[in-house]
Amino acid sequence: MKKALAAPIGVAILALAGCRAGAPAAAKTVKVGIILTYSGPDASIGEAIDRGAELYRTLHRTDLPAGVELQLIKRDETGPTPDVAKRLARELIVREGVQLLTGGQWTPNVSAIAPLVTEAGIPYLVMSSGTASTTRLSPFIVRVAFTTWQHSYHLGRWVASNGMRRASTIVSDYAAGVDSEEAFVRGFTEAGGAIVSSIRAPVRTADYVPFLERVRRDKPQALFNFNPGGPEATRFVKAYHDLGLAAAGVQLVGPNAVVPDDELKNMGDAALGVISASHYSAAGDRPANRTFVAEWKKAYGADSLPNYFAVGGWDGMAAIFAAIRAQEGTLDPTRTRDFLAHWSNAESPRGPMQIDPDTRDVIQNVYIRRVEKVDGELRNVEFATIPSVKDPWKELHPSPTS
Repeated sequence: MKKALAAPIGVAILALAGCRAGAPAAAKTVKVGIILTYSGPDASIGEAIDRGAELYRTLHRTDLPAGVELQLIKRDETGPTPDVAKRLARELIVREGVQLLTGGQWTPNVSAIAPLVTEAGIPYLVMSSGTASTTRLSPFIVRVAFTTWQHSYHLGRWVASNGMRRASTIVSDYAAGVDSEEAFVRGFTEAGGAIVSSIRAPVRTADYVPFLERVRRDKPQALFNFNPGGPEATRFVKAYHDLGLAAAGVQLVGPNAVVPDDELKNMGDAALGVISASHYSAAGDRPANRTFVAEWKKAYGADSLPNYFAVGGWDGMAAIFAAIRAQEGTLDPTRTRDFLAHWSNAESPRGPMQIDPDTRDVIQNVYIRRVEKVDGELRNVEFATIPSVKDPWKELHPSPTS
């Protein structure tokens, strides 16, 4: 087995196909591999994506063609661990014979997997990773999630256009954080703003106080933050509040990860007034979203809320189901990639969305949100909409081979 795994992945797949050629026909089983973080400090993010995908699969099980079963094979990457993710992807492709890979929680892990799916010719549907260049890593990557530039670039323009002309930034020091910082700064300065200071903090920072002390000394009007979300977002928001930055008039702004819907209850009133940009809010007043949130609460508890990670899992599974139906129970790799690259969903909980076939990236609304109390509970209330947003980074950096 070690020799098979050491061989080029394409050769291993051909050998696997040859071994199965004489097998008797059976009911159609479509194998999909999903790699997420199911353990460790970032497990809540992987759990949200998985729950969204599983909820769609449960509610729409009868939508598949008769006699077709979707087998979802799950693997735990344990965190931003590229070597682990690459090994798991190889196992799913070669040993399990999956016809499609999905998940894509961490940009470093997606980057490690990209060469494997290119060599194997296996579609890779990204449900989370937001780094703008992700879809350029492989012609077989399609993204249903978001890009950091969609949120942060337009947020920067909005902040500068709404009276906040001096800003500081604190971002997690990895690809998505740097990407988000560059996007915010570009939009903010284009709209007339000036950056006072820029700080990069390690991923999984336990204590943000030293970084925030510098911001307090710099006295900006706005503080832009990007972090991976989950418990780290709560640590940041509480530190920002406890240091008195909100009371001092420093407006905290950021993309969706700064105030995830499911973390608001852990943040408490420290989150009140935080402004963010996102493609989704559990408080979004859309029929499809009201249904989604109601079904989520039935499945996972009345106090539970879906977040933008969850809607990525939901829409990703919707796209997979649509691809299976379009091919009458199969997932031919090239046909699947081409189908996903043209997929659209007018009834997503996030609002209308579609994939740009030129970039294989998502086009969607971006909402400006504010944390408010609604019926006594904290919610990200959408109060402005930027419709049908393409990835600004790709528009600024065109490539004939997007």
